Amino acid sequence: MLRYIIKRLLMAVATLWVISTLTFILMHALPNDPFTDPKLKPEVKQALREKYGLDKPLSEQYVIYMKNLIKGDLGTSMKYPGRSVKDMIKTSFPKSFSLGWRALVIALVFGLLLGVIAALNHQKTWDYLSIFIAIIGVSIPSIILGPILAYFFGVKLGWFPVTVDKTQLSLVLPSLTLGLSSLATISRLMRTTTLEVLGQDYISTAKSKGLSKVQIVWKHVLRNAIMPIITILGPLFAALITGSIVVEKIFAVAGLGEYFVSTIWEKDYPMIMGITIFYATLIILSMLAVDLAYGFIDPRLRVSKKGGK
Repeated sequence: MLRYIIKRLLMAVATLWVISTLTFILMHALPNDPFTDPKLKPEVKQALREKYGLDKPLSEQYVIYMKNLIKGDLGTSMKYPGRSVKDMIKTSFPKSFSLGWRALVIALVFGLLLGVIAALNHQKTWDYLSIFIAIIGVSIPSIILGPILAYFFGVKLGWFPVTVDKTQLSLVLPSLTLGLSSLATISRLMRTTTLEVLGQDYISTAKSKGLSKVQIVWKHVLRNAIMPIITILGPLFAALITGSIVVEKIFAVAGLGEYFVSTIWEKDYPMIMGITIFYATLIILSMLAVDLAYGFIDPRLRVSKKGGK
């Protein structure tokens, strides 16, 4: 198991290095630079290029960039002078993270519940209802779903605030908007895997022993049916956090997505590369966590790892 963990960590570091290098190359492949404003005087442009090291050869810039990255220094924003990228991420990311984990909880709890209920009531009312919710979640994008939820539950009914403030209640609508698509994905996958497990011989054996439906589902069905869900949890969580840009705009959430969009237009190299690397690190860590969790949950994988497979 230790060898497996070390191998995964090395792969994670290598992946992060590749992403960092590609991000650096792509940023500098863009035409012009952040200081193309015709109102700026040539001497001012040159001074700014020297300040941010853009006057140096690309190879030298890359070495400096990687050295700073190893030290955890993501640089200083060009759009917001005097503010470091790290501090801006530290300030804005908690708001995006707050939406992300709430959306994941909503998607996971209700997705698993709907999936299991649908499988246990195959081709009955609950099954069709689950399929309907899944279709709605996949078909309606958040840019449309968000305003609909805000209008009905915020404006018409007045149950929830339509913009995010300091109250927990204001996070309900954006979290639901963000999590519905993932809820649909989880419920469909859970329904499929549960139906497969219910058709296995050991389920028939459990029934013949007189176990109740609740005991069969809890002891035998869930543990085996949930494995594919665990596989997608890591990238799903990362996708919820990184995909909250539209939702943040709709519900006026001052999260990291807002900075990401604006800095792309401004060609703020340090900010774009810093956020990209930060998001990439989140995805890599989430994938690593899923791999390790998979090994602990499924004993067969632990046996195969010990055998060197």
